Amino acid sequence: MKFGFLAHPISDGHRHQVRGLDLFGRLLDEHRGIPREPGPRHHVPIPEFTLTSATGARCTGAVRYLPYTAEQMLRRPGTARDMVAAEAAELRDAGAELVGLGGATSIVGDRGLWTAKAVGLPLTSGNSLTTYASHRAVLACAERLGQTPGRARIAVVGYPGSIGLAMARLLLADGYELDLVRRPSARTDEAMLRYLDPAERSRVTLYDDPAALYGAPRIYVTASSVGGVLDAGRLHPGSVVVDVALPRDVAVEPAERQEVLVIDGGLVSATDAVRLGDGSLPAPAQQLNGCLAETIVLALEGRAEAWSLGRELDLDRIRTIGELATGHGFLPTPLAAFGRLVPDERLDRLARHYPSGRPPRGSRTQETVRRFRTHINPPMGRLFAAHGMDRVFTRAEGCTLTTEDGTSYLDFVAGYGCLNLGHNHPAATTALRDFLDQGAPTFVQYVSMPAHTAELAERLSELAPPGLERVFFSNSGTEAVEAALKLARAATGRTRLVHTENSYHGKTLGALSVTGRKGHGAAFHPLLPDCVAVPFGDTAALAAAIEGAAAFIVEPVQGEGGVILPPPGYLAEAQRLCRRAGAAFVLDEIQTGLGRTGAMFAAEHDDLRPDILCVAKSLSGGLVPIGATLARTELWDQAYGSTSRAMLHSSTFGGGNLAAAVGLATLDTLVAEDLPGRAAKTGAHLRDGLREACAPYGFVKEVRGIGLMNAIEFDGDFTGAAQALADEALARLPGDLHGLVDWLPDEVLGALRRAGNAVENALGDLMCLRFVSQLSREHRILAFVTANSNRTLRIQPPLVLGLDQADRFTGAVRAVCQDFALHADLSAWQAGDPSHTPTNDQRWPL
Repeated sequence: MKFGFLAHPISDGHRHQVRGLDLFGRLLDEHRGIPREPGPRHHVPIPEFTLTSATGARCTGAVRYLPYTAEQMLRRPGTARDMVAAEAAELRDAGAELVGLGGATSIVGDRGLWTAKAVGLPLTSGNSLTTYASHRAVLACAERLGQTPGRARIAVVGYPGSIGLAMARLLLADGYELDLVRRPSARTDEAMLRYLDPAERSRVTLYDDPAALYGAPRIYVTASSVGGVLDAGRLHPGSVVVDVALPRDVAVEPAERQEVLVIDGGLVSATDAVRLGDGSLPAPAQQLNGCLAETIVLALEGRAEAWSLGRELDLDRIRTIGELATGHGFLPTPLAAFGRLVPDERLDRLARHYPSGRPPRGSRTQETVRRFRTHINPPMGRLFAAHGMDRVFTRAEGCTLTTEDGTSYLDFVAGYGCLNLGHNHPAATTALRDFLDQGAPTFVQYVSMPAHTAELAERLSELAPPGLERVFFSNSGTEAVEAALKLARAATGRTRLVHTENSYHGKTLGALSVTGRKGHGAAFHPLLPDCVAVPFGDTAALAAAIEGAAAFIVEPVQGEGGVILPPPGYLAEAQRLCRRAGAAFVLDEIQTGLGRTGAMFAAEHDDLRPDILCVAKSLSGGLVPIGATLARTELWDQAYGSTSRAMLHSSTFGGGNLAAAVGLATLDTLVAEDLPGRAAKTGAHLRDGLREACAPYGFVKEVRGIGLMNAIEFDGDFTGAAQALADEALARLPGDLHGLVDWLPDEVLGALRRAGNAVENALGDLMCLRFVSQLSREHRILAFVTANSNRTLRIQPPLVLGLDQADRFTGAVRAVCQDFALHADLSAWQAGDPSHTPTNDQRWPL
């Protein structure tokens, strides 16, 4: 069956969009040489389409956009009625057997009754399916908020309009008590209630003003025909509005969006089983207005019937159209708010405002996801969900993490360097239990001399490069860096701090000042003054900047910068330049230290003797926060070596015995199990395997690293993709569209180019993120990008990694590379198809 549908904009912005399409269409017709029919045109046509439902039923549709908002039409209802009838008649004459009316087009013309009579064709307003979807949304919200019948009242705004009346009847049938906000009328209460069953009127209270309901949290369903009835700023925290009105009764998203939720009412979404055109594409029908969806469903059923006209909708028909829509693959879920999908935790957050509201408790995983997205970091929660990383682990051992349902993952992130011993190493956990069992004091560092802390300081001094005999303990790597910067300034009396570009030293204010990626600190300016960045590996630039400086801070390997190794001899020369200039040479070994690079400290590879060394992350086996700043004796004495200066830098929790006890066990284990040596051997084996696996694929720029600190850098070059797409569209559509583009203002062309560049950069980043996601989803291996580069995959497993686990990772990378083979050149084709028998490639003669 062929159907027609009359749509109209729901906002001024939407109207301007439709007007813009008309202007573009006029230009396109002119360039194609297509003459326009004489006389005014009051619609913008949308190309006809064919749709196949989940049952295999098919229909063809023609949609016309009338470029007038509901407000415009309702201000001139007579003129609008005649226009709607004329447009419906044209659809009839073009072969439509059923015409759907959307929004205000169904209100004018006596709620479609006059229009249907004038046109002589079955029409439907779509109000039945709109009501069904809105009713399901209200029930879903009420259930999630614990607002069951007998415990809560629901407000219906816009009674006794067509949808408002139907919603009232459905909710009364569900057992709810209702607050009905009626449209302005001189009629008596009895006259207003005559539409309801007399037995149910005692459960209803009439109001003239919704403001009378603002004093408590409640669920509203709004279906006025005038819009803007509710004042979102006055709604009580916890309130939920299912807004069915066009124009909307809550025109803009509430500023207190976490405390008030406005659901887009009357919408359905197509499942993947609904197809467009020849069936090769899914239908673009998420959050489809119920009025259009009802027309589609009737056409799929072959029912040319006036289904939803007039004020009083039949409840059985509402339920029937809902069942039919569900069968064809159109569902009233998921819920959306101003076009954005609504997760359950949005509703759960509001439940606390209801005295009896108790959201249903899910599994530990579900509850953790909700709590994280509500109370910790909502944008990160959305990012995790988008890339399939919204998982929760409940057990951990060695290199393995396990979820609540028993699914195990191989961990190649290892807490971003915190887990050199792996998860819950027996030596570390035993030390922790023993300390607690002994009843030893933890925080006594500034009223006594803590025994475990003093012993750990001595052990660190013995294992670190020579001369580092003073140790300050803190709680993290960034605190260790802060201590180093303060120490250098206090000891030298200078202020300038030199660091490298692309470096990463933490996110406190001082650490950000010496972090070489601007994006990390841009929101916190001004940072520390007198901080100078030089290129990593450039000794000439360092020589020019170091004179008169307090310190030069550098990572032996730039970890978050993408696992960038220094040029041979660079660090030794940097140390020499610092010595000559009287500046402190500071090594940040927060990631590289404690065996990660194949030596206890990366300084050993170049026989370095830094003035200050920062260590953290794995110092306590990943069980307790700890950081340490080691310094040469004479430098520390210059800074703090007098009674009046001894306490210039301190920390309440830094230097506690508990963390030190676990730290001692960690150092013992690193030595006893020779984990630095193991990292060197396993890392070399891993790199060899990865280089072989990635060799056929040009989208892998480099495999690099040292020890078990490795990375895969992706090429991620999508240069020209946006331009090519634009050129393709301009060339293939009829007419000289390039000529149209040429006369666009320079500002518009510039904005388009910038948008294209942004898209191409995002594609480059997306490639690595999808690689990460596929490793996780298909191979149960955890990896992630580095902080400074979304195109570099960090490979940083625990040092206890076995060769078989390394080979499993290599095999997974090989498989994902094969799956991404279309991003490589033709040389990768054979690698992606092991069954192929190779032939010799020869250049064809020209």
